[in-house]
Amino acid sequence: MTDRERSGRYGDPVSDAQPADSAEASARTVVIAVLANVLVTLAKAVAAILTGSAALVAETAHSVADTANEVLLYVGVRRGGKPADDQHPLGYGQARYFWSLLSAVGIFVIGGVFAIFEGIRSLLHPEPLTDVPVGIAVILISAVLEAISWRAARRELRAEADSRHLSLGEHIATSANPTPSTVFFEDTAALIGLALALVALILHAMTGSAVPDAIASLLIGVLLIVLSILLARRSAALLIDESAPAAVRDRLRSLVAQQPWVAEVVDLVAVRIGPLQLLVMAEVVPRPGSDADTLVADIARLREELLALPIVTRVEITPC
Repeated sequence: MTDRERSGRYGDPVSDAQPADSAEASARTVVIAVLANVLVTLAKAVAAILTGSAALVAETAHSVADTANEVLLYVGVRRGGKPADDQHPLGYGQARYFWSLLSAVGIFVIGGVFAIFEGIRSLLHPEPLTDVPVGIAVILISAVLEAISWRAARRELRAEADSRHLSLGEHIATSANPTPSTVFFEDTAALIGLALALVALILHAMTGSAVPDAIASLLIGVLLIVLSILLARRSAALLIDESAPAAVRDRLRSLVAQQPWVAEVVDLVAVRIGPLQLLVMAEVVPRPGSDADTLVADIARLREELLALPIVTRVEITPC
């Protein structure tokens, strides 16, 4: 049987482990994205001023939102990596979900709403564009910079997916690490937005109409709002103690049930308390004949076995 067959659809407790330096990889991905977006924002702002393009103004706002949001993601990575303490006995892993949720809200407010406002303004008060070649050149340069950031995020996602024996799409749908997927989707939206702005400028150069530019700004706004809703939903799901995938729970239950002293697993819960962090709680019926001292030792061994799994950070075993 292959590793993939053993892991099931969403990986198992062992293969579901992602690289040990995942937090550092996420931080590196965010830093690359921030540096790229600072340069892109400056370039777009200059081009927007020179051309008067509503689409480029929308894209400038988009890049401002991306830069601010990636700073929030970086804060989340650092806050989420703090060790457990008396006030937070389960650690700070869910801080990453909170900051990712703020990032999604930022995309909606700063990027999406502003882009739609700018598109409506341009439709109501159309103005001819100037220096269109400059705008096109800036869009192409920005696309290269965004592609560098996009590639870094995709590389991290690909490494995580390979470690779980999943396709990229399956990994993104089930991953508990919101940082690389957020950067990946933001950069994907940025590349689509740049393509829309490029088409708008070309159409304006061909027709002299400002309508395509305004429509591009509206489409960019809609794109960003849809993206923000999708990211917010995922972060919210993780923030309220989302359960581990069914295949992971089944493997954990099987591992507990295979213990020679366990007669029955009454219940087993595995919830995500952060990226690469599971809280496992199991209620078990011991086999008859075990004395108290033996049972305590058996439970301690089971806890150690579960905690040895890369993604399990807290275990509670209750005999009943």
